Amino acid sequence: MQQLTQKLGSGDMIIQNIPYPQVGKGMVIVKNHYSIISAGTEGSTVQAARKSLIGKAKERPQQVKQVLDTLKKQGPIQTYRAVMKKLDAYSPLGYSCAGEVIEVGEGVTEFNLGDKVACAGAGYANHAEVVAVPINLCVKLDEDFNLKNAAYNTLGAIAMQGVRQADMRLGETCVIIGLGLLGQLTALILKASGVNVIGVDISKHTVNQAVINKAVDVGFERDNSSIEDEIRSYTKGIGADAVIIAAATSSLDPINFAGTIARKKGKVVVLGAVPTGFNRDPFWYRKELELKMACSYGPGRYDLNYEEKGIDYPVAYVRWTEKRNMQAFQELLSKNRININYLTTHQFNFEDAPKAFDLVVNKTEPFTGIALKYNIKNTIDKEKIFISNPTKSGILNISFIGAGSYAQGNLLPYISQSNQIQKVGVLTNTGTTSKRVAEKFGFQYCATKENDILNDKTDVVFIASRHDSHAKYVLKALKANKHVFVEKPLCLLETELDAIIKAQHKHNNVVMVGFNRRFSPLSQKIKKTVGSGPMTMMYRINAGYIPQDSWIQDSEIGGGRILGEVCHFIDYLTYINGSLPVKISATALPDTHNLNDTVNILIQFKNGSTGVIGYYANGSKSLSKEYIEIYASGTTVILNDFKALKIYGKGKPYKQKLLNQNKGQSNMVAAFLDSLLKGQVAPINFNDIVAVTKASFMVLESIKTQGNHFYI
Repeated sequence: MQQLTQKLGSGDMIIQNIPYPQVGKGMVIVKNHYSIISAGTEGSTVQAARKSLIGKAKERPQQVKQVLDTLKKQGPIQTYRAVMKKLDAYSPLGYSCAGEVIEVGEGVTEFNLGDKVACAGAGYANHAEVVAVPINLCVKLDEDFNLKNAAYNTLGAIAMQGVRQADMRLGETCVIIGLGLLGQLTALILKASGVNVIGVDISKHTVNQAVINKAVDVGFERDNSSIEDEIRSYTKGIGADAVIIAAATSSLDPINFAGTIARKKGKVVVLGAVPTGFNRDPFWYRKELELKMACSYGPGRYDLNYEEKGIDYPVAYVRWTEKRNMQAFQELLSKNRININYLTTHQFNFEDAPKAFDLVVNKTEPFTGIALKYNIKNTIDKEKIFISNPTKSGILNISFIGAGSYAQGNLLPYISQSNQIQKVGVLTNTGTTSKRVAEKFGFQYCATKENDILNDKTDVVFIASRHDSHAKYVLKALKANKHVFVEKPLCLLETELDAIIKAQHKHNNVVMVGFNRRFSPLSQKIKKTVGSGPMTMMYRINAGYIPQDSWIQDSEIGGGRILGEVCHFIDYLTYINGSLPVKISATALPDTHNLNDTVNILIQFKNGSTGVIGYYANGSKSLSKEYIEIYASGTTVILNDFKALKIYGKGKPYKQKLLNQNKGQSNMVAAFLDSLLKGQVAPINFNDIVAVTKASFMVLESIKTQGNHFYI
């Protein structure tokens, strides 16, 4: 299938053939008829991509700070890889479209094949022949609906949310600052509600368009010297009951102008991307103005449970969610309460999309709405896309399921370029990632379905997808007689672990989990020093805060931070002392969301060793993340963030310091592949992996009982 993509680094924009999207649980696959270009949101993205690196840095100071933080903590190599991954990635464009349902995912009941729908969401409703969209970002339309107008779905919902935040009454007056696409949609909705609308814009053409098409009752150019007097006169000396700012600018003029023209105790709603550092006097303070933000499409936006899991808010408590805003907008169109035909000033065939964006960026002629039309007669190909010669074969042929940031930075760069190893296929949730990874790392093809990966040609499957899919793919790979490398965690449920144990014993294939820290060169030095035997160990992790609504914290998707990350540290102590954990006790610092991400864990091992893991999400960012102390037979080891090692024993302390942090990923990948090539035992014993996974489950059980001991 064809999709429009752009590289953030070079700004290159192309329509390219990428794999057919994955239809996940609670999603539908839609064949696009139309999509709409948002000149504001997408235009700024495209303009930024076409700037120099210095220009990009000036526009994104927060991201520059993140890069500097990564450089300080992880060194130049990992920082470079992280930055280049962003710059080289194929970024999808688009977030508003309409078309026809051609496939439904598991659990979907409200949509059927052939339904006409309108879709929303960045990363979902892309400029592409086919898109995969969650059900709460998709609304059903009548069979004869005008799909070009319906494709304004996202922008209509954003405008609708701005209107709801303004909370206006019949006969009141609203001033809209900024009469671009979003501003005029907002004006049309307000007028349909019986509100008097005044429009303001810096462009004479845009003001005239809004006035002529009756989107506003009266319009003014911003540089009109008498604009304040005219607005005061139009409102009979009262001023605007509400001001909605639909402009996109770095200037403070819109927010200060809004304070000037609003009535006392009026409302100002920020709908566009503008700064809010208004002048307190004389207007904002003396008028006691109310400032409100409109969050995108409405309630549900950025909520993983709502958008990805499809869990709706009860209508009695949240009357207007983002999906219900979309439905309300589409109903206004279907009942001819608003007429948006005039907004589409330009239409391009999808294959000419780059020309459409040239118009947006260069502004060679006036425009408002730009629609992309798709050739719906095109056959959509679901076959894998070959990148290189498919006939090559090595002694060991590997494929990837999942290849996000971690895989691209810490796994793929370390796979040997030897002729003995051949990279076969890569499958990810998004076709853009699959295509770029296949090109960059030399895979033969990017896949469209699991069977492309789990075929006879692949010997080893690397699984680096989201945590909730790990067990499923491990079991499928074992059933297909493949060796498996899976990023931690191995699984999220004890029932999944039992199934994996049975499958591994049945097929006798290697199952390796990405517990990389034991492969660090400093860890190897520690192991040689302390050997195996009774010892005491302390591992402190300054983990840092992760928001409650992150997928990592979600127990169903990410498993939470105990299963998702603490398993690393349990494995490390298991490796260092040379025996398996047998008893667990854990307590967590209470928090309102029960995230269990500030935890003290006490572990007893079979050989008598004890270990303490302090995993803290409430510490200072300036402190190093990981700190380890080990006491064994008169020797003390201190390891700081896998960069600095000190060993105290007899005589002068041994010291070693690395230029770059090394957590062992390169050695881990090499050891795993080398063991398979040579037919040797796996670098991590499967019994270790099982015991560490069980211990992780026991940590959660112990926390539930406020520190009771659990035996493995």
